[in-house]
Amino acid sequence: MTDYIICARKVINGEFTATPGPVRYLKVPPGNPRYNASNIVSDRSKWVAEVQGLADGDENPNSISPTGDVLVMVHGYNNDIASVLTRMRQLRRNLRAEGWRGEIVAFDWPSNNQLLNYLEDRSDAAQVAAELVVSGIVLLRRAQQAGCETNIHLLGHSTGAYVIMEAFAQSDKKGTLFKDDWRLGQVAFIAGDVSQVSLSLASDWNAPMFRRIMRLTNYFNPNDAVLAVSNAKRLGVSARAGRVGLPLDANVKAVNVNCGEYFNSVDPLLQPETVGSWTHSWALNNRVFARDLAMTMEGAVDRGSIPTRILKNGELCLQDAPRPQFMARWNIKADAQNVEWRTV
Repeated sequence: MTDYIICARKVINGEFTATPGPVRYLKVPPGNPRYNASNIVSDRSKWVAEVQGLADGDENPNSISPTGDVLVMVHGYNNDIASVLTRMRQLRRNLRAEGWRGEIVAFDWPSNNQLLNYLEDRSDAAQVAAELVVSGIVLLRRAQQAGCETNIHLLGHSTGAYVIMEAFAQSDKKGTLFKDDWRLGQVAFIAGDVSQVSLSLASDWNAPMFRRIMRLTNYFNPNDAVLAVSNAKRLGVSARAGRVGLPLDANVKAVNVNCGEYFNSVDPLLQPETVGSWTHSWALNNRVFARDLAMTMEGAVDRGSIPTRILKNGELCLQDAPRPQFMARWNIKADAQNVEWRTV
């Protein structure tokens, strides 16, 4: 399948680099291991129309969106171009295998493929967050104004969670965006490299995000070794949400899913090729996680009743369980199309 990318990397001699640059819209042919300047689409309106056309042309009968769904995937700090493509393709393959029919777009920001450049990448993430607003959210918002009902979701892996939160914060600084009543659907963090306290009601930073979204799902893994390193770099004073979960006073729109026990049951030697750290990136190539994420984006089953979640000791935990047996007969799409629709 063709891959669609929003890329915020600088181009030098026809190649994308690990430093920030003007945003460009890419269309990458199936199977290409990398992308470069030859994949740039000059007409961004055409690019957006094509992405939404693909999403709306293959409607998911299990989704409450009256048309289609687009998932914008924001990667973390330790990703080169080949890794971005591989992870995007792995996630799309698993989501489709689990019945989700939306379109995935990667927001590719410049991050060096070396762990020692972590702090520099964090600075780049803050810089490009504004570009996610201007070149991603604004573009999709305008399409919605034109009558498009495509449901837009965001997925942040690792530092991608930071980019998403900062993007919403930046949107409050832009007059037209702040005043307009635009909304997005689901936001999901996987191994989110943001502090637990940043998702507290006491934090002003998260407020713009929660005002604009339907739900935040925080998938966390207590065994995440990369986030342990991230925490150590901060002298242990700021536990990461992707390792310890949400704070007790999180917004009512937020929900935790503890992946630790399920993760412990998965043998990494029996899994298909996984890019990067196993403890930090396992979910991007895991069918059970994809099934849970698919049902989260579809919105037909309440967050506390999704079958891939079980309540243990007062918290929702990921488990391997199938979709509801007769879900395909529920006429979810017909119900969604027969009511006045507004993303809230």
